[in-house]
Amino acid sequence: EVIMLEGFELLGHSSIKITGDRVIYIDPYNINDEPKDADLIFITHTHYDHFSPEDIQKVRNQNTIIIVTEDGYTECLKMGFKEHQINRVVPNKRYQLHGMNFEKVPAYNVKSQYHPKSSNWVGYILEIRSAAYYISGDTDMNEDNVLVECDVAFVPVGGIYTMDAVEAAKFVNEIQPRIVVPIHYGAIVGTKKDAERFEGLLRNTIECRIMM
Repeated sequence: EVIMLEGFELLGHSSIKITGDRVIYIDPYNINDEPKDADLIFITHTHYDHFSPEDIQKVRNQNTIIIVTEDGYTECLKMGFKEHQINRVVPNKRYQLHGMNFEKVPAYNVKSQYHPKSSNWVGYILEIRSAAYYISGDTDMNEDNVLVECDVAFVPVGGIYTMDAVEAAKFVNEIQPRIVVPIHYGAIVGTKKDAERFEGLLRNTIECRIMM
């Protein structure tokens, strides 16, 4: 199954880089250098550890398209993105960009108010090499995301603001991807122990890849 994660890199926290036909970043954060190589930047929501103007500037170039929730639009204009480079998204819709299909899944908390449903924040399902990759965003298991079908899932396990290891395992056992990658630990909340605890609670049909 290594091939399914070929070109995928976890840069830390919830920051993912995908290198292939195009270079994609999801929630770039704590970027060390200035590669300026992004074709597409996907933002799940506007909290500073997911929507960081400083880090976006390090990876974007004059042709980069940014996909962002409605509440990030003005900030993107301030960063120097042209209107046509900003793709504003709402949950539950399908889009196509750069020849790639993607859809948005609502991302919100059920047990706290850090990520309210009314904010219209999202996770993404990206179709890459005919596989479906679900990047859940900051969320709990909820009635919207429990219906997700995907081959690979990236889910938060750090707790407090999102699912913890136990809740995340329950969620992943429900949606049953082939591979799961735990994220959202190690920087602001949670440790690698959370990722390992999560792995130990998964059905044995689901392969867990700890990438950081």
